Amino acid sequence: MGDIAIRVENLGKRYRIGQRLRYQTFRDALSGVLSAPFRGVHSYLSGQRPSECHHESDDVIWALKDVSFDVKYGEVIGVIGRNGAGKSTLLKILSRITKPTEGCAEIHGRVGSLLEVGTGFHPDLTGRENIYLNGAILGITKRDIDRKFDEIVAFAEIEKFLDTPVKHYSSGMYMRLAFAVAAHLEPEILLVDEVLAVGDAAFQKKCLGKMDSVAREGRTVLFVSHNMQAISVLARRGILLANGRCVCDDVTAKVISQYLREGSGDDLVYTARPSCSEPTITRVELRTSEPNNTQLNGQPMEVHFEIATPVPIGGASLSFQACDSLQQPVLHLWTFDSERPMCREPGTFQLVCRIPKARLYMGRYTLTVHFSERAGGRKFQTLEGICPFEVVLYGWHREFEWRPGTCAYLEDCDWRVEKLTPWS
Repeated sequence: MGDIAIRVENLGKRYRIGQRLRYQTFRDALSGVLSAPFRGVHSYLSGQRPSECHHESDDVIWALKDVSFDVKYGEVIGVIGRNGAGKSTLLKILSRITKPTEGCAEIHGRVGSLLEVGTGFHPDLTGRENIYLNGAILGITKRDIDRKFDEIVAFAEIEKFLDTPVKHYSSGMYMRLAFAVAAHLEPEILLVDEVLAVGDAAFQKKCLGKMDSVAREGRTVLFVSHNMQAISVLARRGILLANGRCVCDDVTAKVISQYLREGSGDDLVYTARPSCSEPTITRVELRTSEPNNTQLNGQPMEVHFEIATPVPIGGASLSFQACDSLQQPVLHLWTFDSERPMCREPGTFQLVCRIPKARLYMGRYTLTVHFSERAGGRKFQTLEGICPFEVVLYGWHREFEWRPGTCAYLEDCDWRVEKLTPWS
């Protein structure tokens, strides 16, 4: 027990769907007390045991069920899972915001938590006053808070509004101050829920760097995030929750891989009907290295095309681009009839582009496909925003980003063309 910071045993939390708080009068309470013996007698005469008198109905759900794990001092744990898996409920129980229905959660050490925007702040107090209030709640002396005060304010970037009641703060200001307090007052255990999902890119980068430094200092960190990159960089161990249960507790790479395997993302296949008069791309299929539309940097990736043409094409040209979230192309690959004969006669043709080592930088991408008679000639089709996928770099720190408006990325690739069936 000496090296255990958090111990969770058979933890469960039950909620009743649609249940509302009912205020009870003194008469209601007195009536309940007086009628309790008669309910017990009725149960005895009917042959029911007390446990049989209360069955779970369909309007009861378990946000957490039979969750058990230990966290040692100095460990950094990433908690992942789909929406509704029970991640936030787990952190709320560990933060003592809500009580478990069953099981127990032991915390050994001073806890700092950042769960929701402004959690733990008093709206009528100023930013300055809330810093000292949170420090007092954590059991930190005024002298220690004074020592960290300037660093907290500088990190939160709220100098001008330091003496303004926080109820007038924007959500971004709330979050900056809340994270600064939680991270800089040096709690022994830090609980963070989706901090990287709020705020601008600069703030997210600053938070990621601070959490990295906190982890290096040997403090215990348990954080929830949908950002697989942050999880892989910060945590050596991960916990995967699904439907309120812990389904995987292992090294980060294995947990993320199982999370991706169990997910179902957007369709990686584009299909269309062939035309009786015009050449048509009838199918585009992206095959990523991992399930759930995920591509590992440096791993093979393939794009499969089917083209149906009722007429011969002189000098066909097919190209595609991988476009980032701003729809800027960062990868451009192509093939021409002069290099690989295709579509010179009616029929259905399959084209496969295999990228041995896809070196796209991490982020979300879609494909844009161009099909024309020849480069710069009559264009048959342009397909935009199809086959969405995400590139991840496990364990790599983010050091730079592609600049919008540039397409300076070319990748080695292999092409092959095969005629499937004659046109009929």
